[in-house]
Amino acid sequence: MKRVPARPLVYEFSRHLEPRVRIESGETLLVESEDALSGQIRTNDDRRDKQAMPFSNPVAGPIFVTGAEPGDSIVVTIEKIEPRDGQAATYTGSPKQLCEWLGTDVPHGAHVCPIRDGHVYWSDDIAIPYAPMLGCIGTAPAVGVPSTLPAGPHGGNLDLVEVRPGSRIQLPVFVDGACLYLGDAHAAMGHGELSATGLEMAAETTIQVELQKSKTIAGPRIETATEIVTVATGCPMERSIAEAYAQLILWMEADYGWNRWKAYDVLTHVGRISVGYYGIGTVGTKIEKHYLTSPH
Repeated sequence: MKRVPARPLVYEFSRHLEPRVRIESGETLLVESEDALSGQIRTNDDRRDKQAMPFSNPVAGPIFVTGAEPGDSIVVTIEKIEPRDGQAATYTGSPKQLCEWLGTDVPHGAHVCPIRDGHVYWSDDIAIPYAPMLGCIGTAPAVGVPSTLPAGPHGGNLDLVEVRPGSRIQLPVFVDGACLYLGDAHAAMGHGELSATGLEMAAETTIQVELQKSKTIAGPRIETATEIVTVATGCPMERSIAEAYAQLILWMEADYGWNRWKAYDVLTHVGRISVGYYGIGTVGTKIEKHYLTSPH
C-alpha cells in the first residue's frame, strides 16, 4: 500500500505542487496528516503560537489520480481514521462572534485528551465517544489557490461529521490528476465547531480513490451508509442551505429518477441539515436512502 507523508506541511489546495504520490483508479493508500494546530499543542502547558506557525489545517498531498481530467469526478472512500499519537488536542481560542455575549477575556484553554477504549477523555468525568472524521478534503481548483480555511466547490475545510469512515466523498476534478488533499482529522466534533477547534488529532487515514470519467458534479457530495448529502458554503448560511438543497434535488433527479418538484416537496418533510464550521456557513443537506426508492 502506498503511503502519503504528512510533511512538509501544506496549507492550500494547489495545482502547482509536485505530487506526493501517483495512483491508479481503485488504489488504496494510507495518508498521514498532522493535526490542525500544526502539532503545537502536545501537553496542557503548550500554547498555539501563530507567530511561529500562522496557518491552520495542514493537509497531505497532492495525490495525483492517473487519467483524471477536468469534467470528471473522483470518489474517496474513507476506510479508517486512526490517531497517530493516542490523543487529541483542543483549546478555546477566541470566541469570535460570541464576544458580544461572552466577552473577550477568554482563557487559552489548551488541553490534551487521551484516546482509548473507543472514547476521547475530555476530562476525568466526561468521556466522548470516538467518532473520527476529516475536517479538510478537496481537489485543486483550476483558478486560484484557496487556503485550507474556507470551503468551496472543490471541497476544502468542510468540517462535516459525515466525512467519516464508511462514507464515500465525491469531488469534482478541475485539473489533470485531480490533485487530492486531505487532513484536519478530528477524534470527534459537535455540529458547528463552535470554538473553531475540534478534538484535533494527527492521524493515519486509509482511503480508496476511484475515478469517474465524464461524471461532472457541481460540488462535494457525501454518501454514508444511510444518507446522501450535498454541500454548500458561504454566508449568509440561509443561501448555503438553499443551494445545498437545490443540489440535492438535482442529484435525486439525475441519479434516482425523481421529478425535481416532488423531490422538493418530500425534502420539506424529511430533509435534514448538518452544519460545518458556523463561521464560514458550511452546511450539508441530506435525505435518508430509504426514501429514494419510494414511489415518486
